[in-house]
Amino acid sequence: MLLIREFCSPHDTDGLPLFAGAAGLPTEPDDLYKPLGLSTDRGRAILAPGLRALAAAAMIGAGIGALTFLAGEADHAGEPFATASIEAATPADSGTSSGAEGADKTENGEPATTRATGAEVEADSGVSVVRPEGASTPDAMVIRIPDALGAKLAAAPDPRLVERSDFGPLPRIGPDGARPAQVYARPAPSPAKGRPRIAVVIGGLGLNDQTTARAITKLPGEMSLAFAPYGTNLKAQAAKAREAGHEILLQMPMEPFDDAQNNPGPQTLTTDASGPRNLERLHWALARAPGFVGIENFLGARFTADEAALSPVLKDLAGRGLIFIDDGSSARSIISIVGPSLNLPVRRADMVIDAVPDGAKIDEALQRLETMARETGLASASGSALPVTLEHLSHWADGLAGRGIDLVPVTSTVKLKGRS
Repeated sequence: MLLIREFCSPHDTDGLPLFAGAAGLPTEPDDLYKPLGLSTDRGRAILAPGLRALAAAAMIGAGIGALTFLAGEADHAGEPFATASIEAATPADSGTSSGAEGADKTENGEPATTRATGAEVEADSGVSVVRPEGASTPDAMVIRIPDALGAKLAAAPDPRLVERSDFGPLPRIGPDGARPAQVYARPAPSPAKGRPRIAVVIGGLGLNDQTTARAITKLPGEMSLAFAPYGTNLKAQAAKAREAGHEILLQMPMEPFDDAQNNPGPQTLTTDASGPRNLERLHWALARAPGFVGIENFLGARFTADEAALSPVLKDLAGRGLIFIDDGSSARSIISIVGPSLNLPVRRADMVIDAVPDGAKIDEALQRLETMARETGLASASGSALPVTLEHLSHWADGLAGRGIDLVPVTSTVKLKGRS
């Protein structure tokens, strides 16, 4: 944890230089006096005596200063130093638009550089800033450094795990048996004996840059993140998530029962589509970014209850060395039954923490999750990247280890076969 205070830049006051030294003065008038109507003789008669005296005094002062410095009487002897007055910077006019006509210019006439807001800097830097309630940017702040420093994920894509296709590179099991679910997973320490564990997957990422950046920086790296395939900047966002220590999943749109009211999008897996057609949609989505450890469903109550439609998809995922995370939103889902029969590692979330997107309800769900973890040794949950979810989930996670529970990536909760 780092504590950072912001200070204003030093300014000279009243036009005074930060430091000054003795300098010689001209003893003869120059062209400066001509526009004023002063003749050369007049300038010489008036200025010469005073200038000579001032120059002599300056030379004497410089000599005394040099002797004093060499004698070691200066506090900063041997080091260059300057004395300056530091004043608080004047706040910028909040009503001024940086892009408006007549924006400030530099002394050379060039447009002044636009300064990013604190929120923009935080989002771009990958650093989460937590301030006291009501505090503004200049105040002291606590900063959480992205967790990538503590758990470095393997680079993606790994050449061993790439299959060329018409849609782009797809994940596959490598010739040496390496599997994407293992290679791209977040490293997790061996579970401590008797210590309960919790895994959390947060979905809904990749569609909004600010929401995605907030989830990446606000949530600890042990939480796995699921990305929708439709984002225009998906590769860059997925890479940032992995750099921050989060393992990532593809949140695949699947047919719900009320698709007229909740349409998951054009690449949705549906029960009336043929097996090859659904696989084309799946492969299109998998090729959108490298580094996925597996799939999480987005909606899909109808699709995940239909074995005929579901089986070809789960078989394809198993053959690619991926995992499947059932978000637990549908009681009719048969993924936990069909997946293992096809050698696909599956984990079903025990609860959706923000099924009711209310802060108090989310806190209650997280308390139930802790209780379940203590009773069974392992519990898992899913959620969406809503602002209220991120806020309460981040606060809850900060004290979890102190309450005797370990937060773990979701890949550590399933049995993975093969080599990494």
